[in-house]
Amino acid sequence: MDIAYLKNVVEGALLAAGGPLSLNQLNALFPDEEKPGHGALKEALAALDADLEGRAVELIEVGSGYRIQIRARLMPVIANLWTEKPPRYSRALLETLAIIAYRQPITRGEIEQIRGVSLSANILRTLQERDWIKVVGHRDVPGRPELLGTTRAFLDYFNLKSLDELPTLAEIKDIDNLEPELELIHPAAADSTDTTASDEAQDSRKKTSNPDRAEDGQQDQRSAATQEDAAEPGTPKD
Repeated sequence: MDIAYLKNVVEGALLAAGGPLSLNQLNALFPDEEKPGHGALKEALAALDADLEGRAVELIEVGSGYRIQIRARLMPVIANLWTEKPPRYSRALLETLAIIAYRQPITRGEIEQIRGVSLSANILRTLQERDWIKVVGHRDVPGRPELLGTTRAFLDYFNLKSLDELPTLAEIKDIDNLEPELELIHPAAADSTDTTASDEAQDSRKKTSNPDRAEDGQQDQRSAATQEDAAEPGTPKD
C-alpha cells in the first residue's frame, strides 16, 4: 500500500477519533484483503510525525496508542478559547495518585501509613471517576483489602507510553508538578473541584489536630522552666 495514502488515512482517523488509536485499531479500518499491517502503519506514522514538525499539533504515543494533539507550549494561549478553567487538583489528591503510581499495587491502609493521615473516600472516588486508578486484586491477608493500581487512561492523560516513563522521585521537586500542563479534556466536561479542595482542608485539619513531637518538646521545656522559676530560692534543682 502506498505510504503517502496510508499516512493521509492515519492522519484523518486520528483527527476524527475521540481518543488514542492503537495499531490494531488503525489496521482494522481496512478490509481484510487490504490491511497494511503494523510495519506499514508504523512507517506511515513516522512520515506523519515528520510532516507535523514545526506545526501547531504533534503526534505522540501514549498508553492506548497514538493521537494528534496541540503542542503543550501553545496551550497557555489556546486555553483562552474556553471560559471555564481546567480543574485544579488538591495536593492531597496528587499525593495519593503519586503514591499509587510509584508503589502499585498498594492498599488504602498502606497509602494512609505513607501519608500519615486518613485517606478521604472522596479522593479515591474522584480518582476512580477519572478512570485513573482501579482495583487490580486483593492482598492475601485477613480482610483481603483491595489493591489499587493505575490505568491506561492515567498513562494517556499524562502523555506516558508506560509507567517506565514516570519521572524518578529525585526529579520531582514539587508534587504539584504531577498535574499535566496539557489539559486534553474540555473544561466544560470537568467536575467541580470543591470536593478535592475540601479533602485537602480535611487532611490539613487532621494534621493540625495531632501536634508533632517537636511542638510537644517545646511545651515540655516551657513547663519545666515555669516550675524552676516557681521554686523557692536556694532549693536545689535536679
